[in-house]
Formats: sequence, structure tokens, C-alpha cells
Amino acid sequence: MNKQIALQDLGSKDFKDTWDYQEELFKGILDTKIKNRREAAGLKTKNYFLFVEHPHVYTLGKSGDVSNLLLDEQQLTEKGATFYKINRGGDITYHGPGQIVGYPILDLDNFFTDIHKYLRFPEEMIILTLEEYGLKAERSPGETGVWLDVGTPFARKICAMGVRASRWVTMHGFALNVNANLGYFDNIIPCGIRGKAVTSLHVELGKKTVDEAEVKTKLLKHFAILFEAEFVK
Repeated sequence: MNKQIALQDLGSKDFKDTWDYQEELFKGILDTKIKNRREAAGLKTKNYFLFVEHPHVYTLGKSGDVSNLLLDEQQLTEKGATFYKINRGGDITYHGPGQIVGYPILDLDNFFTDIHKYLRFPEEMIILTLEEYGLKAERSPGETGVWLDVGTPFARKICAMGVRASRWVTMHGFALNVNANLGYFDNIIPCGIRGKAVTSLHVELGKKTVDEAEVKTKLLKHFAILFEAEFVK
């Protein structure tokens, strides 16, 4: 088992370019697994964790409804945003500046082969990180992501989740609103859930901005503990 995870911070990068890069890494892991199975090659599979910030973009998952995008092509252009249908689970979401997006591309054979456990761990990483900022975040039954004030009229989502897995290899991941412009969420029905608000860490803390590097450090700390992993550059 290889419990080392190669950490890459891609900075600001176009969504489609990042998606293509994810697919390249994902395929590399799958190819190694196939080679091991066919030839008993005994090669270690690699694991990756990508941090990235995307320019304004809306993405729709496999089970999503395009009517949850409330903009036409001209309006997207006017907003400086793009739109992609992609191969993760979930419905529609927004990515943009001020949001920390994380893509763990892991061979779960290196950790545990339980997809439900895998889905819970990134959520737990977010919950534990937000706890360090004095926020009580939690899961909302039947709804993806991480929320605040679950079960009240003030429930609001602070982190979206959406993953793809094949042969125990994962891709896509989470999007945590840290200093996000929440106005862009007004142009969609986030995750197809009507009547629920979206929030950002800087809003919850009453700050103009939150140190994103500090948030990333906390996220990685909790991820490493949960997965019993070591990050390498």
C-alpha cells in the first residue's frame, strides 16, 4: 500500500484544463492497476491531491437537470462564466475565485475499499476544519455537502461535494466557499435544492477576507489524519 499523496497546488486554472489533467492522472492510476492485474507487475499506484481555484464556471453532474442553470449562453458570457456537463455525481454547482477546490485522486486500494466511508471522510475534513474557526458544520440528511444550521429555516451550504470512482480510483472532490462571491449562486438552483441558502467562511466570520493558505493547511492536516496518509511534494 502506498499512503503517500502527491500534493499539487495549481493556483488559478481553467476548469476544463484541470478536468483534463485530472483525467490524465486518473487514467495513469488505472493503467498501473490493469498492468498489475494482467502481469503481476507489483507496481505501486500513485495518489494525488490537487488544490485549485477556477475562474467563474458552472458544472452539471451526471444526474443533474440543466434547468437548474438559470442563465442562457449570452448571460453566461455577460457574467464572464462558462458551463460544462461533467462525469461526477451530483447536480449543478458553481466554482470561482475565493473558493478552495480540492480534487483527491486516490487509489482506495491504498487506504480502504469502501466508497461510502470515502465520501464521509472529505466531509469530516471540512467539518473539523470549520470547527477550528468556531463553526458547527454538519451533514444534512439526504443532501450532499457540508452545511450550517441544519434542520432550521437558516440552513445554508458552505461546501459542495461531487466525486467519481472507478475500480476504487477517485476523482473530482469538494469546493469550500472561503472568500466566495455568493452572488454567482443566484444564477443556479445549487445542487438542485430549492429554498436553501449558500454561505462562505468570510461571511460567517464577519471578515472581509479569510487567509486561504491557512485554511488549506488545516484541511490537509485533517485529511492526512483521517486517511492515515502523508503528503509529499
